[in-house]
Amino acid sequence: MELFSMEVWALIMFAVLMVTLLLGYPVAFTLGAIALLFGGIFLGLDFFNLLPMRIWGVMTNFTLLAVPLFIFMGVILEKSGLAEDLLETMGLLFGSLRGGLGLSIVVVGALLAATTGVVGATVVTMGIIALPSLLKNGYSPAFATGIIATSGTLGQIIPPSIVLILLGDMIGIPVGRLFIGAVIPGALLIVMYLIYVAIKAWLDPHSAPALVKDDHAWDIKFVGRVIKSVLPALLLIFIVLGTIFFGIATPTESAAFGAMGALLLAILQKRLTLANLREAMRHTTRLTSMVFLILIGATAFGLVFRGMGGDQLVHEILTQLPGGKWGFILVSLMLIFILGFFLDFLEICFIVVPILAPIAEYFQIDLLWFAVLIAVNLQTSFITPPFGFSLFYLKAVAPPTMRIGIIYQGIVPFVFLQILGLILLVIFPQITLWLPNMFDKWHGF
Repeated sequence: MELFSMEVWALIMFAVLMVTLLLGYPVAFTLGAIALLFGGIFLGLDFFNLLPMRIWGVMTNFTLLAVPLFIFMGVILEKSGLAEDLLETMGLLFGSLRGGLGLSIVVVGALLAATTGVVGATVVTMGIIALPSLLKNGYSPAFATGIIATSGTLGQIIPPSIVLILLGDMIGIPVGRLFIGAVIPGALLIVMYLIYVAIKAWLDPHSAPALVKDDHAWDIKFVGRVIKSVLPALLLIFIVLGTIFFGIATPTESAAFGAMGALLLAILQKRLTLANLREAMRHTTRLTSMVFLILIGATAFGLVFRGMGGDQLVHEILTQLPGGKWGFILVSLMLIFILGFFLDFLEICFIVVPILAPIAEYFQIDLLWFAVLIAVNLQTSFITPPFGFSLFYLKAVAPPTMRIGIIYQGIVPFVFLQILGLILLVIFPQITLWLPNMFDKWHGF
């Protein structure tokens, strides 16, 4: 019966995976177990002779070496006090404006995204330091939590982003070029957040009041403090991204530069203790192990899914959608957006993206543009209830009286801003492609 063809069983395998992930089973082991179960039944155990070479290819991938290096850089920077210094200084700079503290958090979130790229650390740090200050100065709890949770996720799209590294590897795009392509879309989201915060503060001054008074004077001492807080972040951004953009280093090499720069910054700040270094290495090992275990499980799952013909069936379905290329883009983005309500970005990146990428190539869609659309969509998964990880990170450090419902309420306008930004990127591909094309002309990438 056609209903029980091998290809249909591949789709059933995919559905079983989604259900088990939603039930909360560990991702890496679930991927591997389901692959072994369906592969053993329908393809035979000898089929898995192909798997060791696939796993070896993952483990020896030079590009993926950037993942632990960037994670280590982010954790060291968190320990160095960079976030605290930036938040305090920017709060003083913008605090006298209506909504100024909110604007300062967006700016700090952008700077931290371009240096650390570790969403959890950024949200937790800003939640611990900035949330009490916002509430103390009369900000609406929902508005305050919305700003922090959203600004903390900018590390998902602004280089050096772990998501972009993984997407580049999954889709087959040079990571350096993908970093360049994500710059203007990231800047677009930052500007949209700033405009929204300013308009909200202007229309509803009670939700985002200005500070009652300035606690500083514009003297040499204060200017020096601003430079001391902002300059290290800007220097690190230039070291990491500048070396990539100008062809001096590969993303992996720039990650090594960034890790060394973060260590040097922590030493200069006199905050590099043995305990901090040990904790940073432990945290890096834990996160890197999680990423690679999921990637190995996804490799096994993808091998079985393709072996059963599932990719061909999905290809046939998606290439016959009404609207052709645009119908495929719409369905792909909607699928990722909906899955983002329930699944982590790693799961979507390793399971769904490898299925969609060959179809995008079939439609002759620019893969760089497609990857950035996916990255922005995956960023939204961090702030969409009920399982947005940024919301949980913030709830963990918020006052006990702060209900999760308030955090959900505050994030809704920012989710709509994300969707609006995604729509603009779909309608105007040159927002993504203009800068990479310019660098192509300059450097012949």
